[in-house]
Amino acid sequence: MDTPLSTIAVVGLGTMGTGIADVLARAGREVIGIDIDDTASARAVAALEASTARAVARERITEEERQDVLARFRTFSDLQAAAEADLVIEVVPESYEAKQEVFRALDGIVRPDAILATGTNALSVTRLAADSAHPERVLGLHFFAPVQAMKLVEVVSSVLTDPRAVDAVTRLAQDLGKEPVAVGDRAGFIADGLLFGYLNQAAAMYEAKYASREDIDAAMKLGCGLPMGPLALLDLIGVDTARTVLEAMYASSHDRLHAPAPILKQLSEAGLTGRKAGRGFYTYEAPGSGEVVRDALTPLTSADAGAAREVRSVGVAGSGTMASGIAEVFAKAGYEVVLAARSQEKADTAKARIAKSLARSVDKGRMTGEARDTTLALITAAGTLDAFAEVDLAVEAVAEDLEIKQELFARLDKICKPGAVLATTTSSLPVVACARATSRPQDVIGMHFFNPAPAMKLVEIVRTVLTADDVHATVREVTAKIRKHPVDCGDRAGFIVNALLFPYLNNAIKMVQEHYATLDDIDAAMKLGGGYPMGPFELLDVVGLDVSLAIEQVLHREFRDPGLAPAPLLEHLVAAGCLGRKTGRGFREYARR
Repeated sequence: MDTPLSTIAVVGLGTMGTGIADVLARAGREVIGIDIDDTASARAVAALEASTARAVARERITEEERQDVLARFRTFSDLQAAAEADLVIEVVPESYEAKQEVFRALDGIVRPDAILATGTNALSVTRLAADSAHPERVLGLHFFAPVQAMKLVEVVSSVLTDPRAVDAVTRLAQDLGKEPVAVGDRAGFIADGLLFGYLNQAAAMYEAKYASREDIDAAMKLGCGLPMGPLALLDLIGVDTARTVLEAMYASSHDRLHAPAPILKQLSEAGLTGRKAGRGFYTYEAPGSGEVVRDALTPLTSADAGAAREVRSVGVAGSGTMASGIAEVFAKAGYEVVLAARSQEKADTAKARIAKSLARSVDKGRMTGEARDTTLALITAAGTLDAFAEVDLAVEAVAEDLEIKQELFARLDKICKPGAVLATTTSSLPVVACARATSRPQDVIGMHFFNPAPAMKLVEIVRTVLTADDVHATVREVTAKIRKHPVDCGDRAGFIVNALLFPYLNNAIKMVQEHYATLDDIDAAMKLGGGYPMGPFELLDVVGLDVSLAIEQVLHREFRDPGLAPAPLLEHLVAAGCLGRKTGRGFREYARR
């Protein structure tokens, strides 16, 4: 195990195995590719030829270097070819039976000091190792697709694994230009352990017809900055593969959040497994294609069920960052805006904040000085809600407290003219409770903007059971005019984004609480393996631990799922006043400004 890993066998030449072989050969390793299917071997060779040809065309390697890489990759159909390998990486289908068959056969083929690695992303490494004649040399080496691009490699140890084997494959991963993260043997490890619970909830949300597949995917891309929406990602991974991973996770955790959504079973058994089949949650141009085509579920151009009301003027209630950001967005789109706060001084301060924001846009060349002056002139700062008497749309952006919001809506009901649309920007409270504080609940709707409002493109439009069709149509139309992307959802806790985001964050906290992985490893795993712009603990400290706890509590009360109960560690940090960046300490410590 102390010898350099210079000759490496890859068993299973599907997409993942081919990718691993590619990066190994380019890193100077002798690679033995093994697959019982000659067609798979031929595809792997062709893929390496094509990828290295592209590298030559882009002047990343020379033709001579390309030929050296190709010469280092040999393919075979018999496991006996692994006899000379220092390391064997199996990436056969995700089933215990298939993997155990490979490991038992390798016991009689490889040298006693050779390391055996499984590429599983969910199955128990310990269980696979226990079936081997030399369990101390068995570990997990979990790459992420596409292997050539993704930096994360999870190195998974069982209680039986020799530390020297872990050290050897960790050095190999570093030599490949990857960032290895050491983890224990638990279903899903770090990245998939967090990712698949989130994907499962998204599938269940779609199955419940809470939101369309397009709106769920758009919400998570635009609201969280993710490279793909969850349903599109399930299609890419393979619906059947996701179901297998979740079954393994549920068997280990017994957490209902990991119990595969029934729709995953239905799609799998119907053969609708995603891109590879040409159809999953979406329909694709052809099997293996990533081009989505229209099908019976594709929404029509307009989802509006009624004619929109005319909106020329907008009132924004509040004086904080969100209120001023929303007022700026409406004014930039040419609406007359009344920005009302509890006092004239607070309203003037909020308008001054907008002026600074617009000035920065001018400095960065995003708008002209003339456009800035025009935008600012459209905003009237007022110290009382009475200024909303003639607005066509009133948007409240006050504190996230139901009593405060209900009191404000009761006042808006008396002040605003008949036919005015009344909107709340709440991120977690029931919109219908605000509506019932008025004598016109049909005119009330949710418009959940994301912070910072001028930059974030998403608006969740939350319709209650009492909201009128033309009010919904009005808000969708207005949202498009202010250059935001509207997604429709019903009036339940968390709407789309927070209902999917915060359980994921809560599960990350549980990983730390259970001493499974460190903050840094979890953040690195989700950024490098999941493409997240921020790791969960970076994000929690930015959002605020008190805000996060409040949202978790609302979700837990609404859905009454034990898996949604806030992690005790989160509760303890909030109780200690460690609220994140705003207090200088949360999960991490920050320099005071």
